[in-house]
Amino acid sequence: MKCPAIQANEKERLIALGAYGLEDGQPLPSLDPVVHIAARMSGMPVAAVNMIGTDHVFFAASTGVGEVDMRRDVSFCAHAINYPDGMVIPDTMLDERFHDNPLVTGAAGVRFYAGVPLLSPDGLALGALCILDRQPHPEFSEEEWQRLRELARMASDRLELRRIAVSAERTRPKFDEYASGSLTPVIWFDEDGGIVAWNDAAAAVYGYTQAEGIGCAVDSLLAEDERPAFRALIVQAVEAGSLDRLDVPAELNGLCRNGQVLRLGFSLFCWRDAGRLMFEAVLRDQTAQRRERDELRQQACFDALTGLANRSRFYRCVEAVLTRAEPAVVLMIDLDGFKDINDTLGHALGDSILREVAVRLSHMAGPADTVARIGGDEFAVLLTGISDPDAASQAADTVIGIIGRTMVIDGHEIRVSASCGVALAPLHAMEALELVGNADLALFKAKSIDRGRRSLFEPALRMEAVARRRHGLELHRAVDNGEFLLFYQPQVSLIDGAITGAEALIRWLHPERGLLTPAAFLPSLESGPLAATVGAWVLDAACAQAAFWRRHGAPSLRMGVNLFGAQFRVGGLAADVIGALERHGLPPDALELEVTENIALAHDDVALATLERLRAQGVGIAFDDFGTGYASLSLLKTYPLTRIKIDRSFVQGMLESRRDASVVRAILDMARSFELQTIAEGIETDAQRQRLRLERCDEGQGYLFGKPLPAAQFELLLGIGRGAKVAA
Repeated sequence: MKCPAIQANEKERLIALGAYGLEDGQPLPSLDPVVHIAARMSGMPVAAVNMIGTDHVFFAASTGVGEVDMRRDVSFCAHAINYPDGMVIPDTMLDERFHDNPLVTGAAGVRFYAGVPLLSPDGLALGALCILDRQPHPEFSEEEWQRLRELARMASDRLELRRIAVSAERTRPKFDEYASGSLTPVIWFDEDGGIVAWNDAAAAVYGYTQAEGIGCAVDSLLAEDERPAFRALIVQAVEAGSLDRLDVPAELNGLCRNGQVLRLGFSLFCWRDAGRLMFEAVLRDQTAQRRERDELRQQACFDALTGLANRSRFYRCVEAVLTRAEPAVVLMIDLDGFKDINDTLGHALGDSILREVAVRLSHMAGPADTVARIGGDEFAVLLTGISDPDAASQAADTVIGIIGRTMVIDGHEIRVSASCGVALAPLHAMEALELVGNADLALFKAKSIDRGRRSLFEPALRMEAVARRRHGLELHRAVDNGEFLLFYQPQVSLIDGAITGAEALIRWLHPERGLLTPAAFLPSLESGPLAATVGAWVLDAACAQAAFWRRHGAPSLRMGVNLFGAQFRVGGLAADVIGALERHGLPPDALELEVTENIALAHDDVALATLERLRAQGVGIAFDDFGTGYASLSLLKTYPLTRIKIDRSFVQGMLESRRDASVVRAILDMARSFELQTIAEGIETDAQRQRLRLERCDEGQGYLFGKPLPAAQFELLLGIGRGAKVAA
């Protein structure tokens, strides 16, 4: 059995743990809902909040726990606090650290464990939220991990509230034998309750002179309803000879000479003097302390920038509403393109926008509703009393509308669009975490459609999320194992049929599903963290192939490479392109970068500056799928283009549809006006080719000339060394 490692900051960790007032191992009732939810959502029989002491552990809350060995040496949670992201043991019998642990081999029979550390505000590990089972669980999913982490954040929030409360109780002045000159009100009285001394500060609080108090009953300074309990406390202390383990109130209502009642902080100490118990009462004006306590609670529950509820408070509000079995709606809201606003206009103006959005959302919410800033540019709204999906959707439309109204901030006229995900209780979920998670999935769906959209949760979205996570893992493996390939589709001159270029198109040789086209994986790749990495690989591999072909018989071949939006976001794209050209000895005009209108619009100034730098080096810039966006003319005026690619939807309909034919003709006329080259995509018939040739389109691409092919087969089309032509 491997013993858990002791952290380097163990002394500081134990001091931090002591601040929560759990030294005697007593449970904390506010944590009970957390462990019950953890057990119910995970389907595990045991869940606990386990605090790690010096040589033992103790449960602050638990469910399903029987008799168990509480030594720190055998505790799983004592290991888990050394793993910042948490620790999961799918099968303890297969883990060399735990296979011979008494909790595994003994009556407890633990076969599965998952735990997430619970941290103090200073990042010190106090313990862990854990779930356990007597059965192994080899397929503990990322979704289950996320739920456990959310619950751990909830547990940490409740522990923090406990720390604040304990801190308020412990901040009492120590006994001062020179109390007579102290500015703090101090009263000495004997075990019979008679005042033997008090200082000027205490007398002034009650409106007496110092001499007037001596010999009076101390309980006469208390409100009448407080006196019986106070007398009983003094009797108990005299009988026990100590105040230890007695319930001493932290606050009392004092009764002034003029009849005014004051709320005072109250600390009580005792000592023996000549065989009799003597008491010292220290009073405090609660005004400043209450203000400080309220500020601490504000920090724990509210967002500092906007004053809205924070993530933790929002979850608690949702939890409270669902516990009362009230119908409710959760709206998850994300501001579209907010990062670009921050980058271009500055964070100060960005903060002002967030505050304005907070004000607008607060105005539309009712008194029983909750508005929160979840983090960054993401907000959430809890609306109570709504059970109808149509009404919930209308509320989402209202939110999108009020956020979309023009803002005037620091002289800037700004419009911000928002996307919104909608989930209802009890229709979509009856647990707070699940309901918020479902609204998040709906938000993801809305953002995938377009800006300024809303989407209502449906069960299929959760299945899609599971598939995305699985796909994401597979994409990581594909990158690591080199499973991506490049196919090449010929681009030909419509005048003589000569192959002028090739477009590099990515494929995935999946070990189980075979060769996958971009439609099967590109959406997941583009929305995930690997897009820039894969984009850099495509650029390098395509340049290498183009250089090889140009050196072996196709000296004027042009290579087209599609760019991902992520390549603009991460920065350094221009340097990557220039580096690839230099690395493979390829002239800049041999490369043509293809970008969609959406990429250009989403990255505005960043994309424009990058493309201008590359065009200045001689690299070609083509707009892909031209005509399908909504800002084509402005982009033609602004961007340093060399070529327009006419979308296949217009090409394939132009012989039957006068509108499609007009669009194609208009695009060709615009291109000539801007002195741009043109290439039509999706040409499948000779009639389409002839029409485009008559309309003076420069080049074509499509199945008529060749499908995307592996490099070796594309070389047969090129006829390296023999001259390559496709029938004109």
